[in-house]
Amino acid sequence: MNSPERQLKQLTCLYPLDVVKTRFQLQQKVSGARENSGVFSTLTKIVREEGFSRLYRGMGPLFLLEAPKRAVKFGSNDYWGKVIMKLFNTKEKTQTISLLTGCAAGATESLVVVPFELVKIRLQDKSKAHLYKGPMDVVRATIAQSGWTGLYRGLGSTMSRHILWNGGYFATIFKVQHMLPKAVDSNDRLRNSLFSGMAGGFVGTVLNTPVDVVKTRIQSSDYHANVRPKYNGTMSALLIVLREEGPRALYKGFVPKVLRLAPGGGILLLVVDGVSEEARRILGPPYC
Repeated sequence: MNSPERQLKQLTCLYPLDVVKTRFQLQQKVSGARENSGVFSTLTKIVREEGFSRLYRGMGPLFLLEAPKRAVKFGSNDYWGKVIMKLFNTKEKTQTISLLTGCAAGATESLVVVPFELVKIRLQDKSKAHLYKGPMDVVRATIAQSGWTGLYRGLGSTMSRHILWNGGYFATIFKVQHMLPKAVDSNDRLRNSLFSGMAGGFVGTVLNTPVDVVKTRIQSSDYHANVRPKYNGTMSALLIVLREEGPRALYKGFVPKVLRLAPGGGILLLVVDGVSEEARRILGPPYC
């Protein structure tokens, strides 16, 4: 199976969890209202009340984003790794350098991600489902409402989210791979990639979920001239959620998010390492 087909299959299997995560993160405490609580019960409720297709609304922009996002993630991680090792005057990668390069790669990646995330969030938001016919309708409405810069609403929180996830992801991969038995063949290397990538996906999700919650709320908020949205800056939004809903609210959507990103992080690293190894084999010395 080629890379785009594998990518589509993975995204199709895990995307409904992203819809559930967004729904959880958009829930705010309302007196007398009952929140969705379980992943399976929420999936069932969406299908029953809104139709099966609603589980995949907004997947188009995310699918278009996947290939460039992954290329930017690992390409910029490699680039920043070389830059930072040069700054540290070392040729040996350490956990600290892995953390710093991951954070730099996350900041770079976020510049590509923001418009796609904004479109996806607005299509997944149940309260806005009737406003948009599809992705391009979101783009047109956003530009009409707040100009081209409106597509970059939530840039700060998106950048924070990707810095935290990538930093945790790559630093954990470095640590876990040094804890696992040394690989003696390609199967061992791919096994280590899978396990360390899953661990990295888990840690990254623990670290970035609070800013992901406020990112979702910021990007879902409408902009009106001369009216400051309730959720605007990252820190102010975090403080509002803490004050009004308590610390647990900052981890809304954690379960569906980690169910998607922990195995996804393992599969991502497994695929990248597998493709890299095959490329080295084909190219031969000095690449292998």
